[in-house]
Amino acid sequence: MADAKRPALPEQGMAWDALERELVEAKRDDVDWQRGRAPAFIHYAGEEVLQASKKAFMHYFSENGLGLRAFKSLAKFESEVVDWGLGLLHGGADARGAMTTGGTESIFLAVKAARDAHAERHGANTAARPTIVMARSAHPAFEKAAHFLGLEPIRTPLAAGFLADPAAIAARIDERTAMVVASAPAYPHGVMDPIEAVAAVARERGAWMHVDACVGGYLAPFAAMLGAPIPPFDFAVPGVVSISADLHKYGYAAKGASTLFFADAKSFARMGYAFDGWPRGQYFTNTLVGTRPGGSIASAWAVMKTLGRQGYLDVTRRVLATRRAYQEGVEALGFRTLGDPQLSILAFGSERHDIAAVGKAMNARGWLTGYVRDPDGIHLMLNLTHEPVVGRYLEDLAAASAEAAAAGPSGETVRPVY
Repeated sequence: MADAKRPALPEQGMAWDALERELVEAKRDDVDWQRGRAPAFIHYAGEEVLQASKKAFMHYFSENGLGLRAFKSLAKFESEVVDWGLGLLHGGADARGAMTTGGTESIFLAVKAARDAHAERHGANTAARPTIVMARSAHPAFEKAAHFLGLEPIRTPLAAGFLADPAAIAARIDERTAMVVASAPAYPHGVMDPIEAVAAVARERGAWMHVDACVGGYLAPFAAMLGAPIPPFDFAVPGVVSISADLHKYGYAAKGASTLFFADAKSFARMGYAFDGWPRGQYFTNTLVGTRPGGSIASAWAVMKTLGRQGYLDVTRRVLATRRAYQEGVEALGFRTLGDPQLSILAFGSERHDIAAVGKAMNARGWLTGYVRDPDGIHLMLNLTHEPVVGRYLEDLAAASAEAAAAGPSGETVRPVY
């Protein structure tokens, strides 16, 4: 018997005009990202780029990235996007890669490839679970992958500046270690882990080294070209085996687009899955998913063609300037930057401000507040939507801080939710 409280599918269809009004109304309480009120989730490089992304996506709305035999154009787009990404990340002649639907899938497949390589070296029937060794700041997607793939995640304490500690990581590497992880940058504080030092430890011990550049993969190379002090983090670093880099972050493509790269063809081969015992025929994918939205592949290609190297440099210059403006502004208000951010992420806190109360007051002013903890702080992942509202944000932050101070300690604790 149907649940009387559960809404039923409408008996009759709805005309588009009425349906569109419902869609617009449904968004009324969503965060106003177009006015820079979202602390994350959106990556915007200007209206021209957004329109190119949308139009390319719609051109390939129905095409399926699973059927590259049928849609040769998508195969061409993916191949070129992968080559462009490898070029940015110093991939050698034997480097390979593929597009995925997001950073979590890229990380999942990198863990799968590392696990399989570890099993080949040590035997698949070993009683002890293989491990992933990573700093406390590494993305939770590694925990998720470990959960589903049967690995044990090992988190190590951070060094000064919220950086991964190579010595702490080295102390946890042993024959069970399938993967070592470092971040470029780590999402909580926006700092670039010491990739060279971590990779050297992994290489010495014969462990698979993965760089999580989901945030920085399409931002850090251009920041470095602009003269920012970006430490080496990609395939130019000896020992790096795989890199995840999201196109739908600072590649500015439509959502559902990431890349996973490998230093060599043998490592790349472990990314895929093949099955040939099916009446329909051979089944093979490089990715976890089967069907992939052709629109996301086309969007990534179109955005990269729209921007080109010079366009990415121009947008990156503005993003870095925007982060510096926020950073200088919050520090002038008595907050302190957590760590030494070099790209687009800014986390800031204060011993004298009640962060939970300040965040609540900012929410009341229309800003969706992101948080970090240990220590408590406010988290921003910046893009061009934030560029024109720096002054307004800082004015509201000053007012929110004064309001929180006048009210006294709130007794509330920061509860960060991703």
